[in-house]
Amino acid sequence: MFLSVLDEAHQRFGVEIHSYCLMTNHYHLLVKTPDANLGRVMRHINGVYTQCHNRMKNTDGSLFRGRYKSICVEDDSYQLQLSRYIHRNPLDAYPWSSYGFYVDKSKRSPNWLYQDEIFGQLGARSKKREKYKAYVGVEVDEDLARFYGKGNIMPYLGSDEFRAWAYTQRVTDDNAVSVASRAQFKPGIAKLVTDVATTFAVTEESILKAKRGTNNVPRWVAMYLSQVVGGQSLVSIAEAFGLKRTDSIPTTIGKLKVLMDNERKLLKKVEYLMVED
Repeated sequence: MFLSVLDEAHQRFGVEIHSYCLMTNHYHLLVKTPDANLGRVMRHINGVYTQCHNRMKNTDGSLFRGRYKSICVEDDSYQLQLSRYIHRNPLDAYPWSSYGFYVDKSKRSPNWLYQDEIFGQLGARSKKREKYKAYVGVEVDEDLARFYGKGNIMPYLGSDEFRAWAYTQRVTDDNAVSVASRAQFKPGIAKLVTDVATTFAVTEESILKAKRGTNNVPRWVAMYLSQVVGGQSLVSIAEAFGLKRTDSIPTTIGKLKVLMDNERKLLKKVEYLMVED
């Protein structure tokens, strides 16, 4: 399922995936984003996969802890070293990493896995798979091991000149962005209601106003997205949707999940809204 989500991200956002490793509680990706859209790519991967995981495991809520960690990597040897780090992490994860496609010619590589660049940086004109296997077999570079061994991973990997240049390109300092500041980038309830109304071709008023005895699915979706995507509290959701109490919201969201399990079109609409918002 995770690999199918990577395929979707490649098709939809044009992300180039050079290496990956899926582990028990996290994953590593080496990617390029020609359209400078890493945020949207990661939101799609984490959001859609979380939905799929929760649906299969009958669970709810966030799957990944906190924001993803991104590192800007210099081309040439640093990118090659990073591919080795990913493929060695750990060796027994090869069935769920791109390593097999690099070293086994008989394995058909997915069309979204870009291997030529890594092979090119290896400088091998012949027997590239054998040479890459030997390269991965060598211990990870000490500098790279120290880099990843730090509790607070630095945002840039490369030469001193590259890091100096990269810091001059920063628009904001991550350390200066508070939790409260990050919260402003989450869509508010008003925006979510507008997007749901557009997707379901209904009015915003019909979503915000409660009607007894009817299954107002767009309203349910807006409540669900307000909690999952917007990070809103039950109190805030109740106030926005004209509810006197909060205890009906989990019940409503539960009804929506049952519908999504049985109606694929509805599920697709919700997943689309999650990615768009």
